[in-house]
Amino acid sequence: MKIYTASFAPAGLRTAGEVADGVLPFFMAPEKAEAITAPVLEGIAKAGDGKTLADFDIVPYVRVALGDDLAGCRDKIRPQLALYIGGMGARSKNYYNDLAKRLGYEASAVEIQDHFLAGRRREAEAAVPDALIDETSLVGPKDRIKDRLEAWKEVAKDHRIGTILLVGATPEALRVVAEAVL
Repeated sequence: MKIYTASFAPAGLRTAGEVADGVLPFFMAPEKAEAITAPVLEGIAKAGDGKTLADFDIVPYVRVALGDDLAGCRDKIRPQLALYIGGMGARSKNYYNDLAKRLGYEASAVEIQDHFLAGRRREAEAAVPDALIDETSLVGPKDRIKDRLEAWKEVAKDHRIGTILLVGATPEALRVVAEAVL
């Protein structure tokens, strides 16, 4: 039986690399895969059993919103990211917020959290950067999603991901993704 963890904080990723068969990070950007893979590789090295990324499955959650209105598609993703980046955990201990910072969104993560913890959810959602959504999700028209899948396919070549777990995908979006990757 395979064991996967849902880790994305460095300590959890190291532990997953050391003792598990895979990990499901809450979000990931293929261009910044090292935010996830570096700690996993540390855990794999600590295990010392010869395992490599080829033997380990990194399965990021990838949100999907297919449609011609790019802004509208991004807006479908914002509430969940704002909730997690802004409202999960205490101000000093929010692993989702820390992950956004590790991906290069330090100021936005602080702003999202400030708004969310002050009860300003709409402002928190508005503070989620388009670039963060674009890097970690598949949003917009069919051709844009197909183009974006190329980045995910590239990191799969050297096992920095093995699978993607599509979140919110409609049957039409699933078809677009399947046609692009199969």
